[in-house]
Formats: sequence, structure tokens, C-alpha cells
Amino acid sequence: MRLKDTGLTAAELKAQVKKYMIETYERMDFVADSAEGVYMYDENGEAYLDFYAGIAVNTLGNCHPAVVKAVQEQAATIMHTFNYPYTIPQAVLSKEICETIGMDKVFYQNSGAEANEAMIKMARKWGIENIGPDAWHIITAKKSFHGRTFGAMTATGQPDSAIQKGFGDLTPGFVYADYNDLESFKAAYVEGKTCAIMFEPVQGEGGVWPAKEEFIKGIREFCDEKGILLCLDEVQAGWGRCGEFMCYQTYGVQPDIVSMAKAMGGGMPIGGIACNDKAASAFGPGTHGSTYAGHPVACAASLAVLRELKAGNWAANAKAMGDYFAEELLKIPGVVAERHRGLFVGAVLEDGISAVEVKRACIRNKFLVTAIGTSIIRMVPPLVITKENVDEACARLAKSIAEVKG
Repeated sequence: MRLKDTGLTAAELKAQVKKYMIETYERMDFVADSAEGVYMYDENGEAYLDFYAGIAVNTLGNCHPAVVKAVQEQAATIMHTFNYPYTIPQAVLSKEICETIGMDKVFYQNSGAEANEAMIKMARKWGIENIGPDAWHIITAKKSFHGRTFGAMTATGQPDSAIQKGFGDLTPGFVYADYNDLESFKAAYVEGKTCAIMFEPVQGEGGVWPAKEEFIKGIREFCDEKGILLCLDEVQAGWGRCGEFMCYQTYGVQPDIVSMAKAMGGGMPIGGIACNDKAASAFGPGTHGSTYAGHPVACAASLAVLRELKAGNWAANAKAMGDYFAEELLKIPGVVAERHRGLFVGAVLEDGISAVEVKRACIRNKFLVTAIGTSIIRMVPPLVITKENVDEACARLAKSIAEVKG
């Protein structure tokens, strides 16, 4: 649907949202009217360079033809059914995911938060069944972000943030340790109570902090030593963004369970977990489920994304463009550091430059990014970007920083 199809002006549409919707977002002051490739277009046809990509969702760019075709064809065949008959997109996708990332089983969900809820439930049930009745506690990282449902938001290590405050008692069974600090995680372990360690291989909301190699490998060894599960949240880091199909593959480790979403659907809502047979043993009939999970249209879109990511070798492009982007960012006045893994990129601004104000200036300059905290600009562009796109992004970011500095 385009704005012209509604009979509304942009101002009338915005007023309608204000009147009828509960708003929890700081809106960008334009109407997203259409999108294609690495650009989004407003109601006036103005192009915005899209380095937000729907929060790391549009991994192949906006409205990729292969994904659009898969959605259209599947919607005209079976749009939805329940999870009792076998459905073709589910079956084909699960096999290709497992073969691509070295896992044994897949369980579909509808979003990243739901995927993390499934991972939490699986880990806790596995712990109770295999370690003991009290083994349902999970160690997660401070400054993490795992979602906004009760289990996922409690796993999120931000107890003083709006994510957790004001909702009453949170889900018991979580303890927080310092990210990238192996000894902190070891100290949080309690024999007979801890069933798993769960963290993001790249913290996004925490400020784009990639895991150190010695940390993630040390956690894997520690989990093996203690007989507990390693659970990785790759809702944002997975599906090509960090230089391999899954981020953990760049470290040479294998988790017991990994959550995924965002890029998984190329614009369609889908999430899930992949796991080994050991972890999968915790789930049986009646233990978990979802009406829409494994939706045929979403699975068809996801299959198209997976095949295009592999055929185009876009994970390798993410690594190459991410490294080039990092080099160019450091040339921009006002950028004092960069942190990245592939095309999961953070630009650290010098003291006194507000990241929020830079973000707003970027939007005015037709460049879509987001701000993390007071000093970090986070960018998660489509994996199909070129050097020319990176150069354009750096020019717009430099212009925006200069405007904020005055």
C-alpha cells in the first residue's frame, strides 16, 4: 500500500497514528512509502540510504526479488496452516539450515524474543532433566539485550533500564556476569543450579561489542567442563552479518543452542532456534508450541534468503565491506573509534558529540542509522552494499557530525 492509495496526506497519516496507536518509538519524521535495494523512499520520492535495514532484517536489501517471488508464490498456494500436517517450506528450510550451520534440529518461532524464550525454556528443562531439579538457572551478560517478553527481558542484563523497570517481579533464575570476562562468568556458576550460559556473540544494544576470541572459546570449554549448555543469541548477528553464515562460525566454536530471527526472513517475521540432539531431547509433545511458528510464507521467504546468501557469497562481502567501512569511519572528524564484526558496525563519537543528535542529523541528510547510548552510532546495512555505498554513508555521516558540532 502506498500513501497515494489511502487518500491521506502525510500529515493526516501521522495524526492518525498519534490518535490511534500506542507510541513507544521516537518516530523518524517521514513516511516510509516504498523501498528497493539499499534505499528507502519517503512520500515525496526522496531516497534515504538505508543502513538500518529494518534493524538488521533486510539483509539482502529492501524487497529483494527472490524473496518477493517466494512470498507471492507461497501466499497463493498455502498461506497458513497449523503445525500438525507436514508443510513443504518448513521441511525444506529446516534441512538446509541444519546442513549449513552444523546443527541437528530446528524449532521455528515468530520473532527474536520468542526464539530466545524457546532457547531459555529448552535449556531450563534440559537442566532439570539432566543435572537435577534445581538446575534451571542461566548466566547471561550485563548490558545484553534478548527481547521484551518476560523471560527474554529478564535475561537482558539491564536491570536499571526501561526494558525491565516498572513491570513487577521478573522471571527468576537469571544471574548476570561481565561480558568478555571469562572469570566473571565462571564465578557466577553454581554447581547443581546452573544449566546454561547465554550471551550474544556481538552485543548490539550494549554498544556493538564483539566477543573476544579467548572469551567465547573459554566459555565453550567451561560449559563442556561443567556439563552445561552454551546458548548463543544470534538474533541480530546471524545469517551472514558477521562474515560467516552464523557469527559463531567466525570463532570456530559450536553452541548447543543458537537463536536466530531478523535477517532470517528477509523482511518476513520469522525466528527460531537450532540445536544439537542433546539439547533437543528436552522438547517433546506439548512442551512448547506456537500457532504461527513455521508459517509457510515466512519459511518460503527464509528459504529464498538462505539460498541467495549462499549463492551470492554475501557473508564474505559483509566481512570485506565491514573491514573497509571500519577503515573509512576512522577518517571522519569526530569519530574516535570503531567496533565491528562484518557489517555489525559501531562508530564511537568523541566526547561532547551526542549520538542521538547525530542520528537525527543523519535522518535529515537522508541516511538511516540508530544511536546507542550517548556516543555510539550503530549501523547494520544490507550485506549487498558496495564500496560506493560505504563512501556515500561516510560522507553523510561526516556531514551530520559536522552539523551537530556546529
